Amino acid sequence: MRLTTASGVASFAAALLLYPLFQGGAWFWTSLGAVLAVMFAGLVSSRLSLPAWAAPLAALVTTWIYLTVVFASGKAWALVVPTKESVAELGRLLGVGWADIQRFAAPVPATDGITLLTAGGVALIAIAVDLLAARLRKAALAGLPLLALATVPATILPDPISWPAFILAALGFVSLLIADGRERVGHWGRAVLVRRTRATTSQPGNRDRADTSGLRLSGKRIGFAAIALAVLVPALLPAMEPVSFFTFGVGGTGPGKGNSISIPNPIANLKGQLELPERRVVLTYRNNDDKPRYLRIFTLDTFDGQQFGMTEPKGSPQNRTDNGPLPAPPGLSSQPKIKTVDTNVQISDEIEKLQFLPLPYPPRQIQVDGDWRADVDTLMVFSTRDEAAGLEYEVSTSEPEPTPDLLESLGGTQPSTDPRYLKLPDNLPPEIAELANSLTADAKSSYDAAVKLQQFFTKDGGFTYNLRTQGHGNSALRDFLLRDRAGYCEQFAASMAVLARLVGIPSRVAIGYTGGTKVGDRWQVGTNDSHSWPELYFEGVGWLPFEPTPSGPLAQGSARVPEYTQPRPQATSEATTPTPGATSSSADEPVDPQARRNTRALDREGVVTPGGLPPDDSMPLIAKIGIGAGALLLVMLIPAGIRLLTRNRRVRTLGWKVSAPADELTAAMVSDTSHRRPSVAAAWAELDDVLYDYGMAREPSETPRALARRLAQQYEFDAESAAAIAAIASAVERVLFARDPGEIGPMRKDLRKVRQALAATVSRGRRVRAVLLPPSTLRRLRGVGDRLLDGFDLLENIRLRRTAAQRDS
Repeated sequence: MRLTTASGVASFAAALLLYPLFQGGAWFWTSLGAVLAVMFAGLVSSRLSLPAWAAPLAALVTTWIYLTVVFASGKAWALVVPTKESVAELGRLLGVGWADIQRFAAPVPATDGITLLTAGGVALIAIAVDLLAARLRKAALAGLPLLALATVPATILPDPISWPAFILAALGFVSLLIADGRERVGHWGRAVLVRRTRATTSQPGNRDRADTSGLRLSGKRIGFAAIALAVLVPALLPAMEPVSFFTFGVGGTGPGKGNSISIPNPIANLKGQLELPERRVVLTYRNNDDKPRYLRIFTLDTFDGQQFGMTEPKGSPQNRTDNGPLPAPPGLSSQPKIKTVDTNVQISDEIEKLQFLPLPYPPRQIQVDGDWRADVDTLMVFSTRDEAAGLEYEVSTSEPEPTPDLLESLGGTQPSTDPRYLKLPDNLPPEIAELANSLTADAKSSYDAAVKLQQFFTKDGGFTYNLRTQGHGNSALRDFLLRDRAGYCEQFAASMAVLARLVGIPSRVAIGYTGGTKVGDRWQVGTNDSHSWPELYFEGVGWLPFEPTPSGPLAQGSARVPEYTQPRPQATSEATTPTPGATSSSADEPVDPQARRNTRALDREGVVTPGGLPPDDSMPLIAKIGIGAGALLLVMLIPAGIRLLTRNRRVRTLGWKVSAPADELTAAMVSDTSHRRPSVAAAWAELDDVLYDYGMAREPSETPRALARRLAQQYEFDAESAAAIAAIASAVERVLFARDPGEIGPMRKDLRKVRQALAATVSRGRRVRAVLLPPSTLRRLRGVGDRLLDGFDLLENIRLRRTAAQRDS
């Protein structure tokens, strides 16, 4: 029965890892009830000695009845017994819950369907753990279903698992292993003798059972040490692998140098694409021309055939925002007309862990508080120390205003960008290349080809906006372009970027927000304005945004096609000037953001939940190594520092108190307060530590006088050293045993003389060790650890004891 209980405790402890996935506590209490139902079935099975195969069946039936009572009692007979109607109701709730999981983002609301799925899943895990641990006696293998439960939040959430929840889950598994060990040793075998810090007394009623207390204490020490290492070691190590954005579309990692960056995960993969039930404001902004602009956060520049990825950004000290203008935008010359726009951005306080700034492109100067740096290649602005939540900043952009004629004239100019913006995998399906060539066959320039590609997605190709897109890799790209032609901005942006590279136009994918809607005197950007779009490179103009995603109420509501990609307007009485990333349309008029209809409810790719950030390159590698070595040296010198402080306190005898005496004689010296001789106690405790540090520990039965005589003879002390140690021994014995110890003079000089004499008898290595890693201090630290573990052991042994009368009855 102990194993059944431990299995239930371990299962529910692991289920606590799921808490970031849900809103409210309904899932908690329902899952707890499901685990208790499984435990009840297991206890009954053990009591009735049912075979191993029958116990899981009993647990399944009990869980079925429990879920019927909780979720379908109105359709059950007598509120408990399942009926055909109650089974149908549970099936309906399971379907609703599965659909809700596909719709909502974590933390999901506590709907009945989601709660039923969660409680049922936790119950199945508990049944599997009980089967392995209590029925098959494979407690170690029971960690596999517990691990499967722990991988759910690790897979869905971009943030790491909470360490308190991990510790609770690990303690649950360790308790299961301890219970299994006690069960085995308690039935047969002989006890493992383990050194204890306190005596173990046997009870008369336990003569027939092996004493497992020593084994339990040893197991707990190993378990606690393993948990501590599992929590502390990863916290001290850098992240080794970046996290993908999503599997087809944009995301993943590029071939940047090093593996120390963990890319944020603002876009889930397509199958797990989720929607929030309500719109939330991410930021607001205003600018001097009162036009909406796309706000870019990330730039993805590499494509491996399955996903777009981001090369690791770099931020050197000279590229800090407070050092003046940012690096010049790549490829931008004096040919196009440049418009300077000043924008004030206010980030919502509700945004968590956002360490990249949403900015219009290209930013030239930013006024912001904190250590923010710009990546030279992409002009992404990030911080390794600060967060953007609640931040207000000013950004000046130098936006090119290209005309179609200018872009047409650049057709013969070869791009001077990095080759990675044209790189494609060798295994790209040939049908995709054929499609790109056919679409741009009659294009007169690179600009003309780019416009034809955009029109293929927005007009000619028959594409529709649909969140229910699934699939990964090259096959998904081929299906999207040639067959289904249904998806959302992830697929549109990635597909146009791939087609552009196929026809020789450098491309990349941007992730951020559309311009939002006008509310009062500011533009308001919400979670439903999150977006992804391609950027194409033209020598002399630089990177320009394009918009292949359908816009309007049935698609990406706030997406806008740039004016330089639209058909040339007819002559009118009023001229207009195009602005890249900012277009004029009826959508620019102030509207109620809540009233804007969008069938997707929320395009989640811009909901920023970043993880780690690029390493700070402001410090040379040799300096980092030096700092690490210095920190390690300081840690290693902690025992030496403790020993030095202890010795200084003992030298200053007034008010000194000995802590953790090494033996009974030293304890007696410390506890003796009748004669109030702290100088004698300090001298004796220091002498005891010096002997231990030099490997000359005193024999337990040795008196102070015998010790002084042995040391003087064994190490051939000179007359002064022998007299010094004899004076210390005499003072100790008088304080301990004499009615009136008489006058005792200062002992500092005697102690120093003895310490020097002892040091002269040992090797230099022993003296260095006594200073840097004093064994006397390490002995005290080990003692502290032993007392802590014994305290845990004492807590475990506290049980309610039955009285003699209760036992007799």
